[in-house]
Amino acid sequence: MRETRDESIGLFTSNTVKNIIRFLSINLKGFDITPEQWTVLKRLSENDGINQKELAVKSEKDQPTVTRILDILERKELISKQKNAEDRRSFLLFITEKGTALKEELSPFIEEIWENRILSGISEEELDTYRHVLIKMNENLEK
Repeated sequence: MRETRDESIGLFTSNTVKNIIRFLSINLKGFDITPEQWTVLKRLSENDGINQKELAVKSEKDQPTVTRILDILERKELISKQKNAEDRRSFLLFITEKGTALKEELSPFIEEIWENRILSGISEEELDTYRHVLIKMNENLEK
């Protein structure tokens, strides 16, 4: 029996993403941060002083998810919120010194995990092909 595209591509892609997230979760546990929290913290460090809506877009997460993550990051003292002088209904987000220190420590650690474990044995040419295919699939979905 022939596998359908849903089984051969869709499920395989889904399983790969789940495995990557599981692997990163295990490796980040000692830093008391999840992959989702890391993504938001990293995007904020690159765009310090933006509002929650902008951060949600840059993190490619929905607003309720970002709200939940921000509350956790604030409790961990990795970010701070300040009232937005231009829009009283919103606040601006800033990474704290503690958040910056964690980002500085984690960035090379995560790069090493990607380079030496997740992408081990995969050539730059294969990665370029993979990126190209994903870009095309996303373009097709956005039409």
